[in-house]
Amino acid sequence: MASGPLSAAHVAEYRHQGFTLARGFFTGQEIELLGRAAREDRELDRHSFARGDGEGGKVRLSLWNHPGDSVYGMFARCQSVVESAELILGGEVYHYHSKMIMKDARVGGAWAWHQDYGYWYQNGVLYPLLTSAFIAVDPATRENGCMQVIPGSHDIGRVDHILTGDQAGADPERVREIQARLGLVYVEMAPGDVLFFHANLLHRSDQNRSEHPRWSMICCYNAARNNPYKESHHPRYTPLAKVPDSLILEAGAKRFGGADVSWLEPEADESAASLANRPE
Repeated sequence: MASGPLSAAHVAEYRHQGFTLARGFFTGQEIELLGRAAREDRELDRHSFARGDGEGGKVRLSLWNHPGDSVYGMFARCQSVVESAELILGGEVYHYHSKMIMKDARVGGAWAWHQDYGYWYQNGVLYPLLTSAFIAVDPATRENGCMQVIPGSHDIGRVDHILTGDQAGADPERVREIQARLGLVYVEMAPGDVLFFHANLLHRSDQNRSEHPRWSMICCYNAARNNPYKESHHPRYTPLAKVPDSLILEAGAKRFGGADVSWLEPEADESAASLANRPE
């Protein structure tokens, strides 16, 4: 099962750097389940859309506001992740939204430098009391466009954002100065690793020009006490029902184990055989 919640050392690192990387947070079995569920999900694919990166590429993603009871919902609602978010934000949290980022081999687009709060500020969220859990479904490397972060940039506050392609990008001049002072970290990850990062952390990623996909699921949480003052395309406070980590694999058994589907075995399919037995 998942290894969370985060340790005190991880939380301290998060407060100092604006992010912390929890290696091996999910087991191989759990993350294989998530990857299979996503890649075989026709509805996920049907609801995906692209965002131009201003460099000629496009990032494909699917996004949903309420976690539900699916495999995705179990990851977003599991105790290890939610209680980690509660430790980081200092109290009750709710699910702000989740998304699957599908950075496909050779064609996956870039993300411009931005802060998530650069988007979410527009939604009536008064404080940057939000955090995201970036779950690596595939290996994330420099070659396939892993996330890049500027450590400590969360302490600078919200930077002005402008339109970059179809994305909101942080003021380039200010980003250059911030990076010159604080440096840059490439966050390379193995499947099952989870990166927790602050809503004001400056981050980006390159296009995926490699032969390897880089899919990831990002679960975003807002502090309950930070309820937006107006309606937007993301939800206001909605109580979040945590579930035991064990329900991740149980949801997978239901999704793929045939518990709620009356499958027909291949040898029992007589669709074509019946033609051979048809009277002349």
